[in-house]
Amino acid sequence: MRRGRKGKTIMILCIDVGNTNIKYAVFDGEKLKFSFRVSTDLKRTSDEYGVQLVDMLSFNHIGAQDICGGIFSSVVPSLDYTIEHMLGVYFGIVPLQIAPGLKTGLKMRAENPREVGADRVVNNVAALKKYGCGKPMIVIDFGTATTFNILSAAGEFIGGVIAPGIKGSLESLSSGTAKLPRVEIEAPKSVIATNTVTNMQAGIVFGWAGLVEYIVKRIKKELRTQEVLTVATGGFSETIAKETGCIDVIDKMLTLDGLKYLYDMNSMEEKA
Repeated sequence: MRRGRKGKTIMILCIDVGNTNIKYAVFDGEKLKFSFRVSTDLKRTSDEYGVQLVDMLSFNHIGAQDICGGIFSSVVPSLDYTIEHMLGVYFGIVPLQIAPGLKTGLKMRAENPREVGADRVVNNVAALKKYGCGKPMIVIDFGTATTFNILSAAGEFIGGVIAPGIKGSLESLSSGTAKLPRVEIEAPKSVIATNTVTNMQAGIVFGWAGLVEYIVKRIKKELRTQEVLTVATGGFSETIAKETGCIDVIDKMLTLDGLKYLYDMNSMEEKA
C-alpha cells in the first residue's frame, strides 16, 4: 500500500480472480468509480495484465499513480504471483490477498476452513455486512461453479454446496454431442420447447432453477426454519432468479464490495 497525494481521495483497486473471468473494480473512497472484467488466461504474463489494466484505467481517466492500494482474491493459485507482481511493477503497491492470516471477521465452522475458496469467504463477508439481519442466510454464486454458502443467524459459516456451473455444463453438452449447437443462456417462452435451441435453453435454465429451488428447500428444512434470506450473485443470477421464487436479493457487486470492505478492515487494523 502507499499513501495518496495530499488533497486527493485514495483510490483502491479490488480484483477477483476467477476460473473464467477476472473482475476489477476501482473505488474512490466509498464510491465505485467503475468496474470491468476480462477473460482469465493462464498464459498471460504480468506485463500483459499490467498493460491491459493501465490502458483500461487510462480510458476511464485514471492514472496508475492514482491507485494507492489494492486487494485481490483468487481461486487460480498459478496466477497469484502474476497478479501480485503486476501490481508491484505497474502500480508500486503491495496488495492484500484473501488468504489464511488476513482478518475477515468471519467465524468458520467448516471441518477445514482452509479449503473454503477465497471468493466464497469474500461473498459471505459482504453478505453479512450488507444484508445481515439476525437470521440465517444462503449466499449463492452463479460462477464457473455454482456455490451455496450457508450462514447461521449468528453470522457463522456453517457449510455449503458446490454444484457444476451453468456455462460449463452447457459447453459440455455442446462439445460432447455431434449435433447440438452452442446457444445463448436465456429462458425460452415455454418449457415445452419446439426446436433444438429452445429445448437446450429450457433444459439449462429451468433445470438450474429447479436445482436451486430444491437445494434451498433442503437447506431450510435442515435449518428448521423458513426465515432465511437468500442472496445471489454471479453472471447468471438474474436469469435464474426470474424463474424461481426463492431468491430474495440479486447483487452483482457482492464480491467486489466485499473486497473493498476487507481492504478497509485490514487497513484500519494496520494503522492501529
